[in-house]
Amino acid sequence: MEFHESQMQAIRHKDGPMLVLAGPGSGKTTVITHRIRHLVEEHGVEPGSILVITFTKAAAQEMKQRFQVLMGGKRYPVSFGTFHAIFFGILKHAYHYDVSNIIREEQRMRIIRELMERYHVDVEDEAEFAGSILAEISMVKGEMLNLEHYYAKNCSEELFKKLYQGYMDVLVRQRLLDFDDMLVMCYELFSQRKDILAAWQQKYQYILVDEFQDINRVQYEIVRMMAAPEENLFIVGDDDQSIYRFRGAKPEIMLGFMKDYPQAKQTLLGINYRSTTEIVEAAGRLIAHNKTRYPKEIHASRGKGRPVMTAVWEDARAETKGIVEELQDYMRAGYKWADIAVLYRTSMEPRLLMERLMEYNIPFRMRDSLPNLYEHWIVQDILAYIRIAGDELAARGRAKRKDVVRIINRPKRYVNREALEGDEISWNGVKNWYQDKGWMVERIEALEYDLKMVGKMAPVAAVNYIRKGIGYDEYLREYAEYRRMKTEELLEVADQLQESAAGFETFPKWFVHMEEYKEQLKEQAQKREKDTDCVSLMTMHSAKGLEFPVVYILDANERVTPHHKAVLDADLEEERRMFYVAMTRAKDRLHVCYAKERYGKAQDRSRFIDEYMISG
Repeated sequence: MEFHESQMQAIRHKDGPMLVLAGPGSGKTTVITHRIRHLVEEHGVEPGSILVITFTKAAAQEMKQRFQVLMGGKRYPVSFGTFHAIFFGILKHAYHYDVSNIIREEQRMRIIRELMERYHVDVEDEAEFAGSILAEISMVKGEMLNLEHYYAKNCSEELFKKLYQGYMDVLVRQRLLDFDDMLVMCYELFSQRKDILAAWQQKYQYILVDEFQDINRVQYEIVRMMAAPEENLFIVGDDDQSIYRFRGAKPEIMLGFMKDYPQAKQTLLGINYRSTTEIVEAAGRLIAHNKTRYPKEIHASRGKGRPVMTAVWEDARAETKGIVEELQDYMRAGYKWADIAVLYRTSMEPRLLMERLMEYNIPFRMRDSLPNLYEHWIVQDILAYIRIAGDELAARGRAKRKDVVRIINRPKRYVNREALEGDEISWNGVKNWYQDKGWMVERIEALEYDLKMVGKMAPVAAVNYIRKGIGYDEYLREYAEYRRMKTEELLEVADQLQESAAGFETFPKWFVHMEEYKEQLKEQAQKREKDTDCVSLMTMHSAKGLEFPVVYILDANERVTPHHKAVLDADLEEERRMFYVAMTRAKDRLHVCYAKERYGKAQDRSRFIDEYMISG
């Protein structure tokens, strides 16, 4: 096998630290496996003293298999594993833990939900809130942050501390560990027991870390301890592909590696074996706008191909129709459905495209589980208004209790639940309950008037009236402030519903569509397991590490990518890295699409398009 000069430098490196910058499609797995072989065969290094750390179980298994093939199928006791698997192995030796001590995800959720009940936490979507709190606890542990000076992201500091402490108390009491504890406890063990640390340093003389750009603070500190005093630490990664800051990954750790190890050798795997020159150069122009990075010159080994296609559409419906028609053109040109991927920034985006693919009978597969828009609590609120307005009970001034309870104080009307008696609510009955409070009677009458208006409207007008006329958007703004969320996040859900409603003349047709969509999502969940010939739909995060002959980037608009949440320079740089990862998944053809209008509002194209285009 022929190697480029920089690949040979990495493969032949023996002692001391080394930083290998591995651009997209540069053959880093090949370099890692050949370096292990070189250590064993050329330098006589004991295979059992080599540790290879990856971020996923699948990556560890692939690395192990490729190494075995390279060694002619002979088994060598090189250790391949994820951070969690390796560190849990260390804790097993020290504390005699076993798999029964690892807490399951549903147990974690249950603990947080019980704590929410204890502290009377009032949120609209309990599962979303509990998941956000668990992610935040994970981040605090991974970054080794002090709770005393921590500004909580999802709720008040006081509540977060209670939830954090309550969660940790349960784990300690039941002798359970979560994945972050494996890291934190390993760090504490090595810090306090130098004899145990020395034994592991003795065992693993050579440490190789893949995807180093995704490392967090506590992982790095443990690896540094283990690599001392020999410092045979060989790290491979690409700071330009660091896209997991929300999980605690810190690209600045990789950027600071040469300061921590001034004696380290450094090399760049600067040949892209995956993509054509046009794709590699456009992606290079884009990422060069990031300031916090190692500068790199990446070249394509495959030579010239087609230019990057940037397409503008009038609106989101035209965009999805245009993409679907182009997909059919690719099929006629001899491509397979499986050759094509459509990438997007968040899982909120592909709903319209999915509906269009279903319409044209194009097979597709979601890599991520897609949330059903119509099951979101905001959508359920708006649909409850619509159900009350259109229900046959409405003519008799009555409504189903479960729908009324859902919307009566959204927005706030300060109606007491005791005023809502029985399975069916009579508006006259509610007014009688408040007969001595004229202002409350007026509020109920205003609601009755609004519901009559909604009942006479087409779907899209009804959604708009509930949001603007009844004041539901204002309620979302208040809720966003309480939850420390961006209002836009919540309004986007309502925008999506309004966009969906615009495609239907009547409520019955729209409701039938919702049921069909739900069934399609169920089918998708089953299809994800089967490897069939279909178009791949996935988020930019999920696309990392994959490649396709043809790639479409959907909705390259400002506030989508870069996302509206990205405010700080560090956030914008992360968004740019994400777009870079999306671009570099394409081998032959790259299409970047954006719409001039969405949700009835004018949209700007993403700044990233201007950055990758050749100016002048």
